[in-house]
Amino acid sequence: MSMTSSQRRPTRWVRMLFETTSTGPAVDLAVLAVRIALAWIFIYYGAAKLFGSFPGSGGPHGIHETAIFMSQGAHLRPGELFAVLAGVIEFGGGIAMALGLCTRLAGLALFGDMVMAIITVTGSQGFNPTTSGTGYQLNVAIAGLALVAALIGAGRFSVDARIAQAWAHDQI
Repeated sequence: MSMTSSQRRPTRWVRMLFETTSTGPAVDLAVLAVRIALAWIFIYYGAAKLFGSFPGSGGPHGIHETAIFMSQGAHLRPGELFAVLAGVIEFGGGIAMALGLCTRLAGLALFGDMVMAIITVTGSQGFNPTTSGTGYQLNVAIAGLALVAALIGAGRFSVDARIAQAWAHDQI
């Protein structure tokens, strides 16, 4: 029994299920979702480190508490330097992600922030500890999202895209 070419061609639903998209609106929306998730997470934790925002949410609040945690818990000295550095990377990186401004650089910085968190704090607890602690599975997931933003860029819905359009217009 011979099949015609129309019978072998995948249906629209099969294509939607299995085809990958490397450019276009789907990728732009996916990158926007990644940026919003990263912005939400990092603005929250960066504001807690720098300004003492969101009390009662666990973790250090303000530069002083964060500095103590950095020097005693993460063994990063001087604690004040690393408290400010982590807060600026997280808060500034979160704002950059929200706006889509310097997204590749912000993604690399946030990726590095998560790698440092794994090395200095959560890595010793294992990926999914059974006794106590959070493990580093969440750090890996967030680092992966940050790396996606760093590799793909901000997408169409961003300040980066507007800057690129302006530069392209000036080049013509």
